[in-house]
Amino acid sequence: EEQLVESGGGLVQPGGSLRLSCAASGFTFSSYTMNWLRQAPGKGLEWVSSINSAGTSTAYARSVKGRFTISRDNAKNTLYLQMTNLKPEDTAVYYCLKPADDTKGQGTQVTVSS
Repeated sequence: EEQLVESGGGLVQPGGSLRLSCAASGFTFSSYTMNWLRQAPGKGLEWVSSINSAGTSTAYARSVKGRFTISRDNAKNTLYLQMTNLKPEDTAVYYCLKPADDTKGQGTQVTVSS
C-alpha cells in the first residue's frame, strides 16, 4: 500500500523557520516527481513546490519562491520542505503529493502567528 506521512508542522512566529518531512512507503520513491501542496483555512488546495525524481530540478509557487526549498533523500524515501521567513499567510495544512496517481498524505498543520 502506498503511503505518505508528513511531519514537522507546528506553531512558529512570523520570520521563523520550519522543516517539513514526508516519509514515503509502498512504492519506488526515487522514480517519481513529488509535490508539496497546502490548504489555508477556508481555501482550496494550492500547489507550493515540485521536485523531479532525481532531485535535480525544482519549481516553486511565486508566493514562496526565495523562502522555501524543496529537497529529497531517495536513500531515505523522504521528501522535505525547508520553510524560512514564514508569514501569517503561510498558515495552512501542508500535504505531500505523488502526482502520478494523486496519492496524498494526511497533512501537517503549520501556523504562523505571534
